[in-house]
Amino acid sequence: MPFDLPFLAESFVALLKGIPLTLQLTVLSVVAGGILAFALAFMRISGKWWLDVPAQFYIFVFRGTPLLVQIYIIYYGLSQFPVLRHSFLWPFLREAYWCAVLALAFNTAAYSAEIIRGGLLSVPAGQVEAARACGMSGLLLFRRIVMPLALRQMLPGYSNEIILMVKSTALASTITLLEITGIAAKLISESYRPVEVFVCAGAIYLAINFLVARLFAWLEYTVSPETRKPEERRA
Repeated sequence: MPFDLPFLAESFVALLKGIPLTLQLTVLSVVAGGILAFALAFMRISGKWWLDVPAQFYIFVFRGTPLLVQIYIIYYGLSQFPVLRHSFLWPFLREAYWCAVLALAFNTAAYSAEIIRGGLLSVPAGQVEAARACGMSGLLLFRRIVMPLALRQMLPGYSNEIILMVKSTALASTITLLEITGIAAKLISESYRPVEVFVCAGAIYLAINFLVARLFAWLEYTVSPETRKPEERRA
């Protein structure tokens, strides 16, 4: 049966209202998760078992359980503890928005930590030793040598993680948040026309992830001058 174009257009416009919330969830969770991921990655490569073991356990738990289960545990489970209900955290933890951000951040931190760890371990030891021979150490060594080289290895994998996080925000609709998928579910319950609504929702997610992919492609191009053509390097 052919699509109803007026209904498609109406649904598409309605779904656009969910983009700001989808982007907010993505950005906040990626930033918070990225900070935690760096801490976990440094714990993993610290060489100290009392740092490495807790980080490994965290990564194992959050990579080994479904994100939907994690969202439900945080949203429905934390309220079961009186100590949390009477703490300064409760004004945040009782809100579906912050529970979704927390679950998404914890989840992406586990995956991102392994991406960051792999990038850091990929830095050739010879380059680090050469930098130390030139007098670099500490933060200067990390900023000028280690991080730029590690970043080139991290970006492809990390771009996939960001795209997955954009799509994972759809699970926030299960705890009443009206992002793109939440609005789509509402439209379907009113119209009983799931195909048209989900086609529009899929097109919006596809457009967002296309922009994310292009952004990371540009970043990879920027930090990898050796992959450019000679005339592009001179420019």
